[in-house]
Amino acid sequence: MLNQVYAIKKSMTQAFVDGRRLPLTVLSVDPHVVIRNKTVEKDGYSSVVLSVGSKKTHEILSEETHDAKAEINLIDLLVPGSTVDAMATSKGKGTSGVMKRWGMHGGPRTHGQSDRERAPGSIGRGTTPGRVLPGKHMAGHMGNTNTYIKNLKIHSFDPTTGILQITGCIPGGRNTSTLITITAQPK
Repeated sequence: MLNQVYAIKKSMTQAFVDGRRLPLTVLSVDPHVVIRNKTVEKDGYSSVVLSVGSKKTHEILSEETHDAKAEINLIDLLVPGSTVDAMATSKGKGTSGVMKRWGMHGGPRTHGQSDRERAPGSIGRGTTPGRVLPGKHMAGHMGNTNTYIKNLKIHSFDPTTGILQITGCIPGGRNTSTLITITAQPK
């Protein structure tokens, strides 16, 4: 059974439910069309190839694979109250120092330490092991990584417009591709 949906992040908004403010992420869900069924006999494994996007894309891909296309019913899948996990690429922040990237405190601001305020300090030991150990928190590129957010709830889904609202914040900027995994349906 399909339990994942691809969506595009559009914006953030809010809703008031029972006097509480809920942050909402607004996503756009395009139609999901099965363009090919892979079988164990022919391909060595069993899977489904999806096309997500415009109708023109679906028609082109279906002609290439010569398979009958079938649109997936997202209404039964995206039920308000369902628990979901979201995976998206976070915003890139460029090169960052250790204070911004790892939350280090820096050096003292007094006693002649005029150039050590935002420095990381010591990065390794002396003779043994005589090197900087792998995984040491240092300055470097920050952001632009796959980020997972778990246990979010579907607030609403409008199948006519394809607008999906999820409570909570999903990483990434506008027009970021997001993978929504449905982990539990409401009882």
